[in-house]
Amino acid sequence: MHSVRAATPADIPLILDLIRALATYEREPDAVKATAADLLRDGFGDHPCFECLIAESLSPEVQPEPAGFALFFYNYSTWRGRQGIHLEDLFVLPRFRGQGIGKALLAKVAARAAEQGCVRLQWDVLDWNQTAIDFYQSLGAQFLTEWRIMRVNDQGIHALANLASVSEAAR
Repeated sequence: MHSVRAATPADIPLILDLIRALATYEREPDAVKATAADLLRDGFGDHPCFECLIAESLSPEVQPEPAGFALFFYNYSTWRGRQGIHLEDLFVLPRFRGQGIGKALLAKVAARAAEQGCVRLQWDVLDWNQTAIDFYQSLGAQFLTEWRIMRVNDQGIHALANLASVSEAAR
């Protein structure tokens, strides 16, 4: 048995642990740079940038045990003129997989999307993670094969931003 609840600031150490476990699973164990202060500022301040759900395994014999999480934020569809949700992370600890926890987390995010009148719920999946791909497709998700993710990070952002000042100076 399990339950899903909204994360609170007291969950920040747990959220960080789950983020690190996800990074390890995704073969990037040293990639996590987020801190507790980052999560507190961006998830629990006056204008949160994300929401987080915590799944707990429930057993009559023991206290609720953290089993996984879903972290998401809102985006906007210009074509549809409505907001959507981007699911940044969905992760269930290995010992709790196969118990419906991932489905429960995804269903709660979908319920949030429905409550907010969102027109889409989207996320990324690594091409080698066939277990996740099969899971998502079993729930009705479809690949958008004609779209590719484009990204600039850190120095690339600054290099691109410098183009704005260069073009302004040229005026």
